[in-house]
Amino acid sequence: MKIHEYQAKAILANFNVPVPRGEVASTAAEAQAAAKAIGGSVVVKAQIHAGGRGKGGGINIAHNAEEAATIADKMLGMTLVTHQTGPEGRVVHRLLVEETLPIERELYLGIVLDRVQGKPVFMASSAGGVDIEEVAAKTPELILKETIEPGLGLAPFQARKLAFGIGVPAASVNAAAAAMIALAKAYDVIDASLAEINPFILTKEGKVYALDAKITLDDNALYRHKDLVELRDLNEEDPLEVEASKHGLNYIKLDGNIACMVNGAGLAMATMDIIQYAGGRPANFLDVGGGASAEQVKNAFRILLSDANVKAVLINIFGGILRCDTLATGVVGAARDLNIQAPIVVRMEGTNVELGRKILAESGFNFTVADDMRDAAEKVVKLAVRQ
Repeated sequence: MKIHEYQAKAILANFNVPVPRGEVASTAAEAQAAAKAIGGSVVVKAQIHAGGRGKGGGINIAHNAEEAATIADKMLGMTLVTHQTGPEGRVVHRLLVEETLPIERELYLGIVLDRVQGKPVFMASSAGGVDIEEVAAKTPELILKETIEPGLGLAPFQARKLAFGIGVPAASVNAAAAAMIALAKAYDVIDASLAEINPFILTKEGKVYALDAKITLDDNALYRHKDLVELRDLNEEDPLEVEASKHGLNYIKLDGNIACMVNGAGLAMATMDIIQYAGGRPANFLDVGGGASAEQVKNAFRILLSDANVKAVLINIFGGILRCDTLATGVVGAARDLNIQAPIVVRMEGTNVELGRKILAESGFNFTVADDMRDAAEKVVKLAVRQ
């Protein structure tokens, strides 16, 4: 689950990571009041779940409260397009009005899970303020790494090693190290999958601040953090993905025209690959899970067909906990209740497969039953072309 910059900074501040003074605003009047309370020049920052806001006009400097109100009036409601939003962009509903700081240097701090080691890795770089992916691709030697031992956190010696390694002056090393240790603690306590400060700045007075912050929370651990669940902003998510989550379904919209319904993430990936191999383009990733009910299958169909680009549906199920007869019953019920017109190709194997095929055959609907995955992909691609 992604959260906004202002929310990430509030979390980091609770763990004693230094952040600039700032307030959230959803109207021009609130932005003006925030700027007046902060005093002096302020930076007005659009709050969307995407990077590259500055290049798209989502970050502006205001020299006084009146100018902050004018800027806020233009930014609120605008569709901000960045390299991470795609061409459709994101509508700006909130702004962060924050004090400006005298920046001496821009650095980078970040923590991600290394799935090979099974441990978090703390990354630091002297090349802050730019996309870390670009740094990794062009100058990987600028990214320093320290593995965090679970239960121990980032050790002080590791933090100081990183601080000196990215060129923090001796007088500021302790402050930088303390911020790093606090960031690592926050990452662990809130069960984050990503915690990033870019840029992590050094001011002319030698102080350090998290000038920008990005946190992604592990969905699987949210049951432990009821307070963090409330930070979810549904305006920043695809409506169909939000609807799917309400029914315990994993759904991600893509740009093709062949809808995929599967059980299991691995099977979903293989299904999308084989559709592409057969000359088609998947319209989504939809995983109904191992224990889906007939009602969930029906809801899955409703979500799939809400995408106007869908021309055909491929159901690829391996019956284990989700029996093939349960799937078939859900498919038939969905076809009947939702008046489905799009052609449906079904490939199923596993528990009660013969009963499942019988249910489909006797349903009165013209389902196309495939022998294997390749056969299913070829058939659904042909049917999609005809629509």
